Amino acid sequence: MTPETLAALTALRDAKTPVVLATALPGGAQRLLPDMEAPEALNLAAKRALDRDESGTVALDGQDWFLQAYNPKYRVIVVGAVHIAQALVPMAAFLGLDVTVVDPRRSFATDERFPNVTVLTDWPDEALDALKPDSRTAVITLTHDPKLDDPALDRALNSPAFYIGALGSRRTHARRLDRLRELGHSDEAMARIKGPVGLNIAAVTAPEIAVSILAEFIAMRRNAARA
Repeated sequence: MTPETLAALTALRDAKTPVVLATALPGGAQRLLPDMEAPEALNLAAKRALDRDESGTVALDGQDWFLQAYNPKYRVIVVGAVHIAQALVPMAAFLGLDVTVVDPRRSFATDERFPNVTVLTDWPDEALDALKPDSRTAVITLTHDPKLDDPALDRALNSPAFYIGALGSRRTHARRLDRLRELGHSDEAMARIKGPVGLNIAAVTAPEIAVSILAEFIAMRRNAARA
């Protein structure tokens, strides 16, 4: 790898920009993708590698390329520093996810309760405005408090977040949808919210609910990658 390619790759990764390092086989010539000057087929193959988080060799027009996908980590924004979050956060971190906990209640949102992850005590709408959820971000609300959950869901629905989940019963969720509808969200948009959050595995305890949430997250992530 040339110093110029290494410097460009490092800069893109530091900026959390998805990028593919394409290496010609044989020969070893390298280029970063996407690139407007690259063949369309090569850019499409790079996009597919990024979408699937998979690296590998492709043959295009008689030329083999090894495509190394470099994606930023998936992010999980957990709204509500509650007991379920205490089970969910370390599991998510163990999966290699970039986790942020948001809760303005300082007695809940402490580094002692959530070690080794980012903890913000901003109000959820302010936090999400700053965090800017993207297509590799999950937003999960756990407080049952409309003053905290609703602003976070409002911001999440106005973002490309690929997974949005909200804890609560079906009755609670129906009332939540009524409030979000009053904020101008359509039924089609609100269908993005997984509520009640998590796969239906009859979970009861906080760790079980955390497992159900992460299982749903993983299923959406993997199925979307192969769509």
